[in-house]
Amino acid sequence: MRIRLQAGGGLISFLGFLFLVTARGFAQAEPGPEYGAHEVQVWTGGGYSVPGGTSSTGIFDIGLRYGWVLTDEHGPGFLRGRFEYAVDAEPAYLIFQPANTAYGVGFNPFALKWDFKRRGRLSPYFELSGGTLFTDHNVPTYTNTVNFTSAAALGTHVLGAKYNWSVELRYLHISNAGLATPNPGLNTVQVRVGVGRFWRK
Repeated sequence: MRIRLQAGGGLISFLGFLFLVTARGFAQAEPGPEYGAHEVQVWTGGGYSVPGGTSSTGIFDIGLRYGWVLTDEHGPGFLRGRFEYAVDAEPAYLIFQPANTAYGVGFNPFALKWDFKRRGRLSPYFELSGGTLFTDHNVPTYTNTVNFTSAAALGTHVLGAKYNWSVELRYLHISNAGLATPNPGLNTVQVRVGVGRFWRK
């Protein structure tokens, strides 16, 4: 089974819908990622394989995030921002391969996130993350059911009165790190959308 990420009109329409649904909550934006704040989020993402590894493969996943904003603002100019550490649990992971569809669960014990200085209701960020993926079929086919994931993402939070939406573009690499031979790896570009909030205890 193949799935292809439909960029363009469909994605723009979906994002427009999200913003319209939450527009009433944007009258007074929440504080966002401030020093000492905690983040909780539910997210979903999907994408398709790109050159550099196994081809003709799609991915869809759902996850939960908990994060801690550990610093106040640092850095020069447009790089100024705060450091956040987060963890992700991924209870639903689907890998659509030519031979089968693999079902799995994942856990990312670290997400290193740089929350750039807030710009109005937008709070952009850059992230590096990594973790482990366990599946019921080999991923890629004829390799292994245990893999490691690493990712880089660029996105933004859209802050509302109580909750925020996030949208990001994510590059994800899946590899068994030599646990099995061959190890062709799998590279995908994903769009990820989430809803959550920041709060201070």
